[in-house]
Amino acid sequence: MLLKLDALVRKYNMNIRGVIHVGAHTGEEYADYLDVGVVDVVFIEPLLECFQELELKFKDNKNVRLINKAAGSLKHEARIYKSTNQLASSSLLKPKQHLEQHPDVNFYYDDTIVKVDRLDNMLSPDDDHNFLNLDIQGYELEALRGLGNIIHDIDYVLCEVNRKEVYEECAQVEEIDDFLAEFNFQRTETNWAGDSWGDAFYIRKSLL
Repeated sequence: MLLKLDALVRKYNMNIRGVIHVGAHTGEEYADYLDVGVVDVVFIEPLLECFQELELKFKDNKNVRLINKAAGSLKHEARIYKSTNQLASSSLLKPKQHLEQHPDVNFYYDDTIVKVDRLDNMLSPDDDHNFLNLDIQGYELEALRGLGNIIHDIDYVLCEVNRKEVYEECAQVEEIDDFLAEFNFQRTETNWAGDSWGDAFYIRKSLL
């Protein structure tokens, strides 16, 4: 994460009851959640190679739930562009400027088919998770659209955003802003350390 979670928690006096982390990779951020006192986490990760690592890491942790899917606005199956940087930049979208910015990272198709589903199909309305972390390489807006009514239970969104076409037809930060503004969220922090991409933090306006 380009934005430090502990600093955000202090600055905004955040009360995080649980985390939905979409694009979990191998769960590297769990230590950050523990540091701010959060143990209840749902990790969502479509790639089997990463998911198996998650299973090994959290097999004895009853506070962590694992879901082996990609998040989108429609339920379907899709091929995924897999990256050579330990799969960290893999995306449902075709890489574009990423190829120029990180020429050391290559992408490839194999026979991998991932299941894509809406978050409101994967999650229960009874779940008490109010922090959403999206790190899915340009597909963030599609995942947000798939939240349905669950978005009303979310207080905080930490989201990777783009201001250039890092992946083909990826949503730009203004589109994320506009979508979340409809549900009374405001972007209050942005870190563009990636130049064309970065991390943004959105908070429900009533909590400001």
